[in-house]
Amino acid sequence: MLPIDTILPRLQQALTKHPTVLLQAPPGAGKTTKVPLALLDAPWRDGRKILMLEPRRLAARTAAQFMARQLGEQAGQTVGYRTRLDSKVSAETQIEVVTEGILTRLIQQDPMLDNYAAVLFDEFHERSLHADLGLVLVRESQQALREDLRTLVMSATLDSAPIVRLLGDVPVISSEGRAYPVDVIYQPVRELQRNLAEAVCGCILQVLQEQSGSLLVFLPGIGEIRRVAERLQDQLPPDVLLAPLYGNLQAAEQDSAIAPAPQGTRKVVLATAIAETSLTIEGVRVVIDSGLQRRAVFDPNSGMNRLVTGRLSKASAEQRKGRAGRIEPGVCYRLWSENEQASLPDFTPPEIREADLATLVLELAQWGTRDPAQLEWIDPPPAAHWNQARDLLQLLGLLNADGSISDNGKAARELGVHPRLANMILHGRRLGLGAAAADIAALLGERDLLGPQEGADLHERLRLLHGERPARGIDRARLNAVRQSARQLHRGKPGTLPTPEQAGRLLALAYPDRIGLRRAQSHRYQLSNGRGASLREDDPLAREQWLVAAELDGRAREALIYLSAPVNPAVLEQDQPHLFSENEEAVWNEQRGTVVLRHVRKLGQLVLAEKELGKPAPEQIQQALLDAVRQKGLDSLPWTESARQWQARVQLLAREFPDDWPDVGNDALLATLEHWLLPYLAGMQRWADLQRLELHNALNGLLDYQQQQQLGQLAPVTLTIPTGQQVRLDYLAENGPVLAAKLQAMFGLEHTPTVAAGRVPVLIHLLSPASRPLAVTADLHSFWRNAYAEVRKDMRGRYPKHPWPEDPLTAKAQQGVKRRP
Repeated sequence: MLPIDTILPRLQQALTKHPTVLLQAPPGAGKTTKVPLALLDAPWRDGRKILMLEPRRLAARTAAQFMARQLGEQAGQTVGYRTRLDSKVSAETQIEVVTEGILTRLIQQDPMLDNYAAVLFDEFHERSLHADLGLVLVRESQQALREDLRTLVMSATLDSAPIVRLLGDVPVISSEGRAYPVDVIYQPVRELQRNLAEAVCGCILQVLQEQSGSLLVFLPGIGEIRRVAERLQDQLPPDVLLAPLYGNLQAAEQDSAIAPAPQGTRKVVLATAIAETSLTIEGVRVVIDSGLQRRAVFDPNSGMNRLVTGRLSKASAEQRKGRAGRIEPGVCYRLWSENEQASLPDFTPPEIREADLATLVLELAQWGTRDPAQLEWIDPPPAAHWNQARDLLQLLGLLNADGSISDNGKAARELGVHPRLANMILHGRRLGLGAAAADIAALLGERDLLGPQEGADLHERLRLLHGERPARGIDRARLNAVRQSARQLHRGKPGTLPTPEQAGRLLALAYPDRIGLRRAQSHRYQLSNGRGASLREDDPLAREQWLVAAELDGRAREALIYLSAPVNPAVLEQDQPHLFSENEEAVWNEQRGTVVLRHVRKLGQLVLAEKELGKPAPEQIQQALLDAVRQKGLDSLPWTESARQWQARVQLLAREFPDDWPDVGNDALLATLEHWLLPYLAGMQRWADLQRLELHNALNGLLDYQQQQQLGQLAPVTLTIPTGQQVRLDYLAENGPVLAAKLQAMFGLEHTPTVAAGRVPVLIHLLSPASRPLAVTADLHSFWRNAYAEVRKDMRGRYPKHPWPEDPLTAKAQQGVKRRP
């Protein structure tokens, strides 16, 4: 019996009375496999199916197979599953376990979801982009078309406040987790990212001696898994098996990693976050957690993803720990300290805040939504991400100028790949290069088969795919998966190996904003989106004058190109004439330090030809100066200390009162230059003129009269301390605002001062008589009661001429030495 069993009657009753229910159940409760089966006999089902969403393909497949075994059946009978590359369903299937993109497609095809009685969102705490979108669409359908459609949101560790805010007054049912305790052992490692493989291997070998049972080791990515596996290869005892587990493995290898170790052996499973939820790996009683996770963070300014490796959240750490207590009492080794644990963020940021939103915007355009504010979100899409995605889709021709979906956009949606790749496939078919486009899309849809050490040439990957170069050292499972994906996308006879130029021609249809022109005789390129990028100096492609960059590392200043192909500009103009333009423009000339008027022919932001004209008009000069600020960045403006403090003060109020105060962070200021900076550029001709700008006054114009009056009250520049002195607050300091004062000057002040109408305590830096730091506190009351006695004991001998009273709250505040009686 599992813990979830005790609350199933309550859950069934809640779903009978309410269309929407929230279920919270910790790891090991059994929600993934018990809940769908328990709903099979629900009267409200009325012959319709149950649809359950899983965030990962492996979880969908294993959950369906486990439930089928519980019924004495095979997957595909009463319980089936559907993922992008694998499907087992039949006419008798009553429970469909699907990955999240499948739901979006189902509801777009049938907004009423006529064949389904309920939609279950499993592991919703992961807050994937598709899960958020799926819930939005299901809620729309439920409210407008299907009042009888049940929605069950299930999660192990969930920040429930935002979702309850969205769902409204719905029943929240909680279950206990499995009752097996898991001991936590902290083993911090210095500079963990640098020493990861060595530290993890040492911990594994130590644990194999100290503990029984199999081990599950969490690592941030496939590269780390391979490095750890290589180090361990000759160090493991013969009765210990090594099993990698990640998303791109073949199903049989994934099943092998999850299965119990053969009799008389145990396993060390090296896994990515794929093993964090929904999986029970038989025999695992020890978890080793590196504490690191890797996620893609999208930069709307560059239009590129960055892979960021960083600390996981407390919620993820709890999920990972829970893998050790599924079958019996377990142990979790954490390669960080208890202090670091306390400083971890509570939850991983929802993917919608950090993701490329091109797919979401295209899906919502098909749904009929052009403005995200028309829908109810847990976390709305960031405006910058949304606007970048809309602009890209319009550049690709998948959205019309008014934001509605085009015929090409509708066709691209059906392909089930990123809109960039879908656009390439559609145009590739019209050019007679459909098979080659499918090959490229399949390659780009997975992690690079060769790796950066093989150079950036996409054609070498195509040669590998076609068997034209040896596959030594290549993961065969991943190579076969790419080939299978290419066949699915093409649905025709296999094509021949395309030429490098054909590959570049196709790639430009997916990445028209990343067409690169070589700078002088170097390995550096300027891209058509205005960004810089470079190849490694020894890369053979660095000789090419023109290329298209498909994968870059996402660095804002000058990204490193990982995958690319040469391209012919004449062919580009033939295929995509809308990328080319001729016009008159005033532009900033860095060498002259002024603005020039010119006639230019461009490909995106790439200047192909130019001719200087006469003197620009004043408004053209001002606009070009704004463009120069965008290029140089906000730091190029004449910032003063008061201007930076003003920015920090207003930003603090914007965080505390987001509806009442403007965002004045650097990104927001850059996005609104026309509003606050342009009026102050009147009469300016050159960059040197900008250095006379009263920046503080320009920024203050962002506030209305009432806000300007309130700023001094809510975020004052100074505070009066007990000596009567006015002490300046530092809002730029870490954890600011900070007030620094000598300890004796604070005698008599019992409670910490606050700003922002009492919401934000001031951080007090208490200084010695020599103005050296003694203590830092945001709780003066606690400091006087608990820490002051120790400080007094240490300091009174060092500074005997200064007062160190036993009761600092009744003593008179003063700045200098003891006053004579």
